[in-house]
Amino acid sequence: MLAISTRGFLWSDVETRTLLNIWGEQDIQTALDGNFRNSHVYRDVARRLGEMGFERTPEQCRVRIKSLKRQFLLAKEGNLRNNGQYHKICKFYDAMERILSSRPQIDPQELLDSGAVGDETMDGTEEEEDTDPPQHPYLESTGECSYPETQVKQEYPPIPIPVTVGNGTTVRQTSSSQSASGPSSSRPKRPKKRHADLPLDSLMERFLEQSAEAEQSFYQLEEQRLQVEDRRREAEHARELHMLQVLGQMFSSIATRNPVATATTTTAMPPARNTMESTMQPGVPMSASSHMTRGRSCHLRVRSPQSQAEWPSYHSQPQSNAGSQTLVIERSFSLGTATRTGMDDILPLVKNIVPPLTSKKHKGQDGRIGIIGGCQEYTGAPYFAAISALKVGADLSHVFCTKDAAMVIKSYSPELIVHPVLDSPNAVEEIEKWLPRLHSLVVGPGLGRDDKLLKNAKEVIEKSKARDIPIVIDADGLWLVAQQPSVIQGYQKGILTPNYMEFTRLYEAMHHEPLDSSDHQRSAMELSVAMGNLTVVLKGEEDLITDGNKVILCRQEGSGRRCGGQGDLLSGSLGVLAHWAYASSADMTKSVNPSVVAAFGACSLTRQCNRQAFHKHGRATTTTDMIQEISSAFKKLFES
Repeated sequence: MLAISTRGFLWSDVETRTLLNIWGEQDIQTALDGNFRNSHVYRDVARRLGEMGFERTPEQCRVRIKSLKRQFLLAKEGNLRNNGQYHKICKFYDAMERILSSRPQIDPQELLDSGAVGDETMDGTEEEEDTDPPQHPYLESTGECSYPETQVKQEYPPIPIPVTVGNGTTVRQTSSSQSASGPSSSRPKRPKKRHADLPLDSLMERFLEQSAEAEQSFYQLEEQRLQVEDRRREAEHARELHMLQVLGQMFSSIATRNPVATATTTTAMPPARNTMESTMQPGVPMSASSHMTRGRSCHLRVRSPQSQAEWPSYHSQPQSNAGSQTLVIERSFSLGTATRTGMDDILPLVKNIVPPLTSKKHKGQDGRIGIIGGCQEYTGAPYFAAISALKVGADLSHVFCTKDAAMVIKSYSPELIVHPVLDSPNAVEEIEKWLPRLHSLVVGPGLGRDDKLLKNAKEVIEKSKARDIPIVIDADGLWLVAQQPSVIQGYQKGILTPNYMEFTRLYEAMHHEPLDSSDHQRSAMELSVAMGNLTVVLKGEEDLITDGNKVILCRQEGSGRRCGGQGDLLSGSLGVLAHWAYASSADMTKSVNPSVVAAFGACSLTRQCNRQAFHKHGRATTTTDMIQEISSAFKKLFES
């Protein structure tokens, strides 16, 4: 099951600092000051937090701010009395001090004594109530009474009190209401219970520790409750599968006794469209690779042996116990937005291949990526691919381009190493000298279709194959493959990243027949097999990844904005992830094709960047905006 980083109540340090940065903005503080109804303010805070990659509800944001203010006020009170010894107890003391220093000063002792610290009254952080705000000033300040407090003066008659003086004379004194506060004044006052044996700093420290422990315990209990709920849903899923197996056995017995009725049933039930179908034998659990949507609609369909001839060749056709009759139970599900086919299995593998950041590494150890592309007409594509590789985590990016494009690409960023050799007479020899230093190669961004450049790119691919490094082919590099498939055919570390038009061109070049657009999964598998089981990434509404053996769909949420250069971001990040995947051990990828793992990670990252950039810029989103989101998107997907 996929775990969402911000699902529970535990807040990481990075997420908390992001919340404080948003809450401390001038417009948020202005909206909170003196505003009794402010749930809309915290909805805005939660929205901005979501744009930064952290999904939280307005109520969670409000409770977290309240907790931070409680810790800050307690630590500040301790600092006033103990010369700053409590600064270290509040982890975010400096950030809170910076934000609250610009607001009206409130005496922390008064807040602590009156119990307002827990409620945070009069500072714009209380949750919006259903009732109207109180009108009386006393009610506004305390929230306890709707009438002003009136001091009542009590009168008592004079009472003679005999007092014996030293010489034995008795003197009577009179007590009046003016000199005595009441009948209870003669009673001895009960001393207040105090922890006289503990200093104030010890009490304050103990209080803060107990408060933190109670909050942590609450969060842990809430996480346990959510885990129990997940297990309950999984149990319901298992029971549903069991019921399907029982139904399969029932249909099997019916088909064995009356095969004619089975064929009639098949004819009466037309095949469902736009659904996911999975086959299973009676009594055999469904394959774990079929993922289903909660809240789904389910349909059972029985096929006769005659109808099975229409099935694709890669579907298994199990036999019934009778031997002569074949029974296929199909389970069809309508796909919803919550479906994540393959993410539960592949996403943890992507996290496994990400190398840790340590000070013991040397420059270049986490990746030296080469980009083959860039001509006079196209200078943006190689830049996008190279800078994306750096942002994902590569140490060095080399761009091998033409002489006319070199100066332009170099002006985009000083981080790139630009080689103006792609159109030189000895281009292959110049690039070959750098191949021993490269960990992976990306061919095609901005390459163009000049015959000389394509010829040089082909020879560079041949040299790279001899060194057994991953090769990602995109854009005009796919045009080269469509013209000469043998340049990459059969190379297991080759990865093709076509869009729909490029995929159609490749398919028709390999099969010499028009593409059947009704079944993209089958067509992608056929192309991969024809290319020698290369990994193919068909980009589209749902990125389809296959190595000829299995199909994985990447349904990470993106947006409706499709800007030029987004594919270059994908190819650059894929070059880095491919190096990490092949450099990892087999245990890290659990025997899954490393190219498939890397491709899934790159597709998920690109879609997440698109989503985050679209939240900020909407229709004006460009690839430059998406590149700025790589850091937070990578952290949310692979480091949470």
